[in-house]
Amino acid sequence: MDFNMKKLASDAGHFFNRAMQFTEEKLGQAEKTELDAHLENLLARGDCTKNWTEKILRQTEVLLQPNPIDHTGARIEGFIYDKLDKKIPSRTTNPEILGQYMVDAAQEFGADSPYGNTLITVGEYQKRLGSAEREFLQTSSATFLTPLRNFLEGDWRTISKERRLLENRRLDLDICKARVKKAKQAEAKAALLSEEVDKAEHELRVAQTEFDRQAEVTRLLLEGISSTHLNHLRCLKDFAEAQATYYAQCHHYMHELQRELNKCANSVGAPNSPAVCPNPVSSAFLLESGPSASAAPGSSSTSLAQRPSSVQLPVTGTRKAKVLYDYDAHDTSELSLLADEIITVYTVPGMDPDWLVGERGNDKGKVPVTYLELLS
Repeated sequence: MDFNMKKLASDAGHFFNRAMQFTEEKLGQAEKTELDAHLENLLARGDCTKNWTEKILRQTEVLLQPNPIDHTGARIEGFIYDKLDKKIPSRTTNPEILGQYMVDAAQEFGADSPYGNTLITVGEYQKRLGSAEREFLQTSSATFLTPLRNFLEGDWRTISKERRLLENRRLDLDICKARVKKAKQAEAKAALLSEEVDKAEHELRVAQTEFDRQAEVTRLLLEGISSTHLNHLRCLKDFAEAQATYYAQCHHYMHELQRELNKCANSVGAPNSPAVCPNPVSSAFLLESGPSASAAPGSSSTSLAQRPSSVQLPVTGTRKAKVLYDYDAHDTSELSLLADEIITVYTVPGMDPDWLVGERGNDKGKVPVTYLELLS
């Protein structure tokens, strides 16, 4: 291999001189050129952005994939696909696996039995929850994690490289300043020719020019962090939107599963009921973790855990009802509700007992019974 020995020796000399200058500065034996206040502020802001971006990225990864060891080689696989610039294939989520186990178990126990039939119902909803989770993970990775990684692995690496170069230029500048100072002191003692002083001053001017140029480049890169913050702000909003969509889907699926299980429980009292269906999901779950959490303690309304799964109303009669919690309609057949408002409700023949027809002015649609307190 062909080595340029002259360049190698020169680089080694520069490295040694910089190391000496750095050490003397730390020991207080040499003067140090200070950066201007604006650039120092940009450097501090850049370090702060880098450090917190790393923490947010790592904790978001933990949030989205809390136990990567559960998926064999998940991180290694992701690293390999990332280096090959290929998309990571979709991975089956834990709820989907659970749902499939339930469906398979139902086939063994008998799909026509009450237990087997309920296993299938719960299993299918677990699959839906898993599908929503997978979509949430993919969306969050693309809209939030990827931009954070791109900043750390792209922009910040460039900034770090230029900062190191700036530090080298500063050390070279201070070395030249020290040489000029020594040359002038020697000249004053008539121990050095004026040509040596001129050479040292020329090297100082060159070093000053290179330092100023590098400081400007570094400043421009650091000022670009402001646009990075704006980009990450948009990504953060996308992440929050993805979370809201995911949790809304989960709430919707669990509400539908609650209705399905309530139907199964209500069929127990029907004539010729073959067997007892498993207990439905307790309505106390919605009371504690659903929209009912906003209800005031000590309210005179009956708690959801004590509310019957259906309310019998005259087919042609109407009653007033107080809305306990906000409810967003899932389609045009339903009516959105606001907590504490009063609406008119009634039932119609053949209607699901968990639902009523609600009217508010000219608006009309289905409303869930569990969101209402019927007034006398």
